[in-house]
Amino acid sequence: MKKLNLKDYIRDIPDFPKKGILFKDITTLLKDKAALKAAVDSLARAFAKKDIKYVVGIESRGFIFGTALAYRLGTGFIPVRKKGKLPAKTRAVMYALEYGTDSLEIHADALKKGDKVVIVDDLLATGGTIAAAIKLVAGSGAKIEGVGFVIELSFLNGRKKLGGLPVFSVMQY
Repeated sequence: MKKLNLKDYIRDIPDFPKKGILFKDITTLLKDKAALKAAVDSLARAFAKKDIKYVVGIESRGFIFGTALAYRLGTGFIPVRKKGKLPAKTRAVMYALEYGTDSLEIHADALKKGDKVVIVDDLLATGGTIAAAIKLVAGSGAKIEGVGFVIELSFLNGRKKLGGLPVFSVMQY
């Protein structure tokens, strides 16, 4: 069977969400069953030998790949959400955006000290959101075995904000 070039399934959208940005649209990858399977399988291979207890996914596209990866690895899934979206007691972390700040939350009882986790999102750009999620997860005492992305925009140097954690990205631009 021929290996798919997953970049062929990513659509470029110029000037979205604002002028000067070239948006990498994953919806075209998601709609193709072979491309979706290949992306999730690639993430699964990267973390299969890590003895992961939970996959942590970041709202919202991290949920898509995170739940599929958790299923594939036979683990639980834990959501990290934007402020006010989780129903039980939460822990939060604030992080800087280009203009202002935002906040991510996790259920206070979601992770225990020593739980081995991998954190997943669709895209690594500047690293601000994933760095906040790492801080949030690390604050629980969980052991972060790595972070995974479908797409990495290498030219934005987001890895520099990840504290030397192992990083796996399915494809890089």
